[in-house]
Amino acid sequence: MKLFITWLISAVAIFISAWLIPGVSVSGFWTVLLVALVLGVVNAVVRPILLILTLPINILTLGLFTLVINALMVLLVSAIIPGFIISGFWIALIFSLILSAIVWILEGLSQEQDK
Repeated sequence: MKLFITWLISAVAIFISAWLIPGVSVSGFWTVLLVALVLGVVNAVVRPILLILTLPINILTLGLFTLVINALMVLLVSAIIPGFIISGFWIALIFSLILSAIVWILEGLSQEQDK
C-alpha cells in the first residue's frame, strides 16, 4: 500500500510540476501515471549506476553534479514516454528541482495524516 501511495504522490507531483513549468508537456492522466512509474524505475536502476560512474566529478562539485544526473533521468524518461515532452536540458533541471520539492511537501503531508 505504501508503494501505491508513493506512486500516486509522484504522479500528482509530476502533474503539478508540468502545469507550473512552461516547456513541459504531459498529454494526459495515464501518461502522468506512466511517467511516475518509469521515472521511479529509472531512478531505482539507472541512477545509482550513473552516480557510481560519476563519483569523482560528483566529489569535485560537492554533490552538485547530482542535479545534472537528475535532469538526465528526466530527459531519459521524456525520450521513452511518447506523451511526455521536455523542451531542453535546463527545463529538465528546473523540472527535477520542482518535482523533488513537491514530492517532499506531499510526502510530509501524507506522513502527518498517518500519525
